[in-house]
Amino acid sequence: MAFETRDYASPGPFGGAGRGFGPGSTGPSGWTITTWLIVINAAVFLLAGIFGGSARADGADPLRWGYFSVNKAIWGLEVWRFLTYQFLHADFFHILFNMIGLYFFGPLLERELGRRAFLAFYLLCGVSGAVIATVLGTLFGPTIMHPDAPLVGASGALFGILAAAAVRFPHLRVQLLIPPIPMSMRTMALVFLGIAALSVLVGSRNAGGEAAHLGGALLGFVLMKRPGLLAPFGGPALGAAGYGAAKRSGGGIEGIKGRLADFKRNRARKAAAEHAAEVDRILAKVSDSGIQSLTEGEKKTLAEDTKRKR
Repeated sequence: MAFETRDYASPGPFGGAGRGFGPGSTGPSGWTITTWLIVINAAVFLLAGIFGGSARADGADPLRWGYFSVNKAIWGLEVWRFLTYQFLHADFFHILFNMIGLYFFGPLLERELGRRAFLAFYLLCGVSGAVIATVLGTLFGPTIMHPDAPLVGASGALFGILAAAAVRFPHLRVQLLIPPIPMSMRTMALVFLGIAALSVLVGSRNAGGEAAHLGGALLGFVLMKRPGLLAPFGGPALGAAGYGAAKRSGGGIEGIKGRLADFKRNRARKAAAEHAAEVDRILAKVSDSGIQSLTEGEKKTLAEDTKRKR
């Protein structure tokens, strides 16, 4: 997946393009949160590959103590699994496609929310994925989510990002990798959510994972509609209506900068129009009464205008 160059795909108010994997808000290291997440996911995947094949290293195997299941995370009170499962992946293609999605769409949300709020958003959407998968499994039985079934992957968090991006940038043009079909961000999100919902309804083999996708998307949608919920993490401290109105003209720091730039442009236009009107008046005076009728100030204005137009 990729997105075309747009004004909102340029460096945002929380930082420049920075170093690392993509544009976004950068910290002291010069890496964005998106970059850190990709690196951590890749490192954990490598560690799981190293320790997963050794019986003596079972205790160090991230998959062994990090995956989510209802029995372990809830009934076994191993609540850390709500977070750790997000950094584990079943195979190479699982992590590859998740990280490609994070690489392209993570910076969009990171620029909007800022570093801390984006990290909180990402993790909370992942938690929501596990929660919704658990709820649906409890309501509709083990065909959705068996209590012992292991759940791994960043997809819940990624679907939260996709849902939020679809709310914030509905008309952003994106293109799938396979198949290479261009579409709007909103359309792409609806397609992926439709596939996830259908998989849950028919009880597909990965119904639990698809339920987690829906859970992440649900919270991502809510947090983008109610960004004030992220205020404790440094997100936009606005209500829904205020955020919606502010975002139409650019909210938060982005909005302040945008309004300041608009003010400067309008002031420059007004000054230029006033100057042009004054020059026209002076030229009309010269035409009527001759150049000798001009005051020193009028002569200076006319000379400056002539010099600027050369």
